[in-house]
Amino acid sequence: MSSGEERIVIATGKRKTAVARAIIRNGSGRVKVNGVPVELIPIEVARLKIMEPLLLLGDRVRGGVDIDIKVSGGGYMSQAEACRMAIARGLASFFSDLKEIREIFREYDRTMLSGDPRMTEPEKWMRYSARRFRQKSYR
Repeated sequence: MSSGEERIVIATGKRKTAVARAIIRNGSGRVKVNGVPVELIPIEVARLKIMEPLLLLGDRVRGGVDIDIKVSGGGYMSQAEACRMAIARGLASFFSDLKEIREIFREYDRTMLSGDPRMTEPEKWMRYSARRFRQKSYR
């Protein structure tokens, strides 16, 4: 890739009902989630979960790409996992000439590149939750 070439990759990640869209372009190493720098995210576990793909690759990508993420839906932890998947997928396709990146992600955690299909079970009619029936007070 030459230095004057502008390259943009758009990647998506999903977890439960959270959907994250990541735009990856050449830059100076900034990562923003919904317009907020990732270093300023108050929940430390979610921040570390979002940064996992970048920490795994280390100096290969540090300072080389800017990542802008828009995420909606779900809770803060499923949003963090959706962001993590979007970043990992985007970096794998941005640096498509390096097959080792996909192998690094796959060895560490398979769900970085392929999603987790588990969803909450829908609530049935005339019940309090998905499986709970009303108790009987006789017999």
